[in-house]
Amino acid sequence: MARLRAAGCVWAEEEAALLAGAARFPEHLDGLVAARVRGVPLEQLVGWAEFRGLRVGVVPGVFVPRRRTALLVDLAGDLLVGQPLVVDLCCGTGAVGLAVVTEHPDVELHAADVDPVATACAAANLGGRGRVHTGDLYDALPRGLAGRVDVLLCNAPYVPSDAVSTMPPEARDHEPRTALDGGEDGVDLHRRVAAGAPEWLAPGGALVVETSRVQAPLTLAACESAGLTARVVTDDDLDATAVVATRSVDSTSYA
Repeated sequence: MARLRAAGCVWAEEEAALLAGAARFPEHLDGLVAARVRGVPLEQLVGWAEFRGLRVGVVPGVFVPRRRTALLVDLAGDLLVGQPLVVDLCCGTGAVGLAVVTEHPDVELHAADVDPVATACAAANLGGRGRVHTGDLYDALPRGLAGRVDVLLCNAPYVPSDAVSTMPPEARDHEPRTALDGGEDGVDLHRRVAAGAPEWLAPGGALVVETSRVQAPLTLAACESAGLTARVVTDDDLDATAVVATRSVDSTSYA
């Protein structure tokens, strides 16, 4: 605990207890503490992250789910009706999809990510409660889903390229840059996601994208440029921002 506190860990006592619980023997604990002092994310060291009351498995090289992303789950719950089809795009560990299907068991869930390490992690976390696909954004999805998706959830990177170097070391040094870097203004991926969304959303279906307060106007503009009706939602308790963009019920189907 003293070593963690000296390294600047704000929650040194809690982290020490988690590391001690994950250690198999004293030398292993020494190694875990040393790695944490170097900035390795706690979740990667203990092998899991708490998200929405769930213990989500985390492996090195995969983006660690953040508390603020729970806003996507809240917004999805407001949009789900009947037995909806939900896609967790840029799924990482699959935490968002796992929380949705846990809280709404009637959901048909598909999760996708470009990184095979992430999709393997997501498949393990979902344990058969959803189908997981590997590929670049919509290229990963089965064509049969086009025009049928009720809720499309996306936590794509939104940090501007020049700002990645200013992120905490545990993020910039130990998480994949592809999960952090959103391009010159932070919304390169958001533009691609928004542009493709009308083809995949069902009439009246909604795209929900995590963003930041700074990037929100750009994310909103990208969704509106794609012909979607969009709004910005913020949650001060979670320090979270998202854009909800809906396809018109009378728009032409692309399926």
